[in-house]
Amino acid sequence: MQTGLQSASIQIPRKKFDLLTIFKNLIVRSARLGESSVRPSAIFQALRGDFLRLRFQPDRHHSVEIIECPGLSLNQQDLDALVKDCRAVVASCLNGNQLEYGLFAPGGAAWDRSVITLVRSTDDGRPIAFNAMPLLPVMRGGQASHVLHLGLVMVDPRERGGGLSWILYGLTCFALFVRGGLRPLWISSVTQVPAVVGMVAETFDQVYPGQAGTAPSFAHRYLAHQIMAGERAAFGVGDDAGFDPEAQVITNAYTGGSDNLKKSFAVAAKHREARYNMFCAAALNYDRGDDVLQIGRLDLGSARRFLARSVPRGALPQLAAQGLMIGVQAVVAPLLQWLDADTPLGRLRPAR
Repeated sequence: MQTGLQSASIQIPRKKFDLLTIFKNLIVRSARLGESSVRPSAIFQALRGDFLRLRFQPDRHHSVEIIECPGLSLNQQDLDALVKDCRAVVASCLNGNQLEYGLFAPGGAAWDRSVITLVRSTDDGRPIAFNAMPLLPVMRGGQASHVLHLGLVMVDPRERGGGLSWILYGLTCFALFVRGGLRPLWISSVTQVPAVVGMVAETFDQVYPGQAGTAPSFAHRYLAHQIMAGERAAFGVGDDAGFDPEAQVITNAYTGGSDNLKKSFAVAAKHREARYNMFCAAALNYDRGDDVLQIGRLDLGSARRFLARSVPRGALPQLAAQGLMIGVQAVVAPLLQWLDADTPLGRLRPAR
């Protein structure tokens, strides 16, 4: 239906004006002149894509692929291959056993709302590590939002100590932070491993519990309440598990499909800073199987620290190129789509 403003406007014949094609041609010309280190096809794909998908090689030994919501963004053949690769990593970590919660729960719904980071060896293409980060729906400030749960991390035992932690934890968060227009990104983590508790506390801002000097705010309490009320299945915690909202500790946590991940304090990987090891030893009952629920956020300050402290110098050029593509997708693409008068935008601009 035409609005009054549209019906009153003067109709001037015009040639079709495809801004996306023009922008693509500009990128191609710049690349031919040696002015761009990023492949034009990759940038144009970033413009068109509805979901984040990145491929790059941070060093000569590893290749990385980040896929947002693969259950929605991949065809069935590619999705089946991704599931197979992730299960191969799980089997290598659990002596041939598999997990049956979260990403691997029956029905496969978690693949529709998770961000998967898969690392392969460039020597033989073998999958060696992955991280699955579900996007947990929450209400924040009276509006629907989400929390990025750091989720399941699995690394082939033969590849541990290979410097993959910055990829499996920080890189995906950084990519989504840029994709979101540099707006603060709330994160959550459920673990009993001191090394992970310390990593979260040192990587992100406003982390509670486990971060020195950070007291719980209303946001921490409210987000933790929502996550425990409706999203336990995302991290393999059963309905019979208890929750201490003051300490944000989940008691008897390994009853919802994550039983194979339960560890003793002696076996759990320790952090180089003793205070995180001491925190976990005091706060968690490892015989019972407790976990800590950490809530924090990624903002400009923590993103800057990630780039300065965690990313190897050799990977910075590649990361900068990928950041450019994500920035194009987050900022430039919506602007171009708005300026293209032939593209319908719902109520803002109905189709003609």
